[in-house]
Amino acid sequence: MTSSPAFDPSRGLAMLATALGPALSSVLEARDTIEVIVNPDGRVWVERVARGREATSIRMEPAETERAIRLVATLTGTEATRLKPIVSAELPPRGERFEGVLPPVAKAPCFAIRKPAGQVIRLDAYVAAGIVTPAQAVNLKSAIRERANIIVAGGTGSGKTTLANALLGEIACLNERVVILEDTRELQCEADDVVALRTQPGSVSLAQLVRSTLRLRPDRIIVGEVRGAEALDLLKAWNTGHPGGIATLHANSARAALSRLEQLAMEACDSPPTALIAEAIDLVVFIERGGPAGRRITEIYAPKLAEPGRQQPAAPGPGAHRVKAGAKT
Repeated sequence: MTSSPAFDPSRGLAMLATALGPALSSVLEARDTIEVIVNPDGRVWVERVARGREATSIRMEPAETERAIRLVATLTGTEATRLKPIVSAELPPRGERFEGVLPPVAKAPCFAIRKPAGQVIRLDAYVAAGIVTPAQAVNLKSAIRERANIIVAGGTGSGKTTLANALLGEIACLNERVVILEDTRELQCEADDVVALRTQPGSVSLAQLVRSTLRLRPDRIIVGEVRGAEALDLLKAWNTGHPGGIATLHANSARAALSRLEQLAMEACDSPPTALIAEAIDLVVFIERGGPAGRRITEIYAPKLAEPGRQQPAAPGPGAHRVKAGAKT
């Protein structure tokens, strides 16, 4: 009995493009497209660089949407059935993040495709677009040079990863060894000495990668998104000879990011690591949707300056001098 031939990814991608249709495929291929969303009602929404999320005139029938979801499942070796109605995948070869949902979880099939950054947007471009003020850009560049530990916080789709890439662009010219840890490859750094590692579902967790990274002689440890017990390992690493790191975190405000970090760290310890967080985190940068460019940094919070009785130093250390404690910039 002969075994069936292996599925050809290139053929699968061509089939997916056909399922999406010429109009939607064209939108997905556009350089300024960040994310394409197909809702259960068939309406297609597109998020673009410096424009935010917009409705389009494109519509997909439920059968077309379902076909696309099932093709992605086949292409990535997962399942799409009534018992397994959610398809989370990374599309080869470019690494688009795909999230598809079938009934009965959704009223009708729907999906979102988020593209990896095609190019790194520098901080100066953020200023030109109105996402970052000139003063904020100066603060962030100074924080990078002084090896501040920075948390980039925000909601889903707020632009945390793109902003982290902009900060990595500032690190790239500092002649340092950068180790990047992620679940999905999204971060980019143009430094000469870069090691990018990713988790392996079921065998290598982010917490394991953080611990392994300490033996790879990093100058800076970068985490794509902190979402679990690895928070404790990261805080320890940043606080014991590896300052200057960057990590992204889902939160509703800068202060909420610190509470969220504490909650995640407690998945690996019995008591809140309040002192560890206070010592390790220099800046929390909060970015959210809104403004003419679709994104804006609404707060750069220096938690060390918010400590009772602590005065702003004349010769500031990493991260502490950039903003008034608790101020929004």
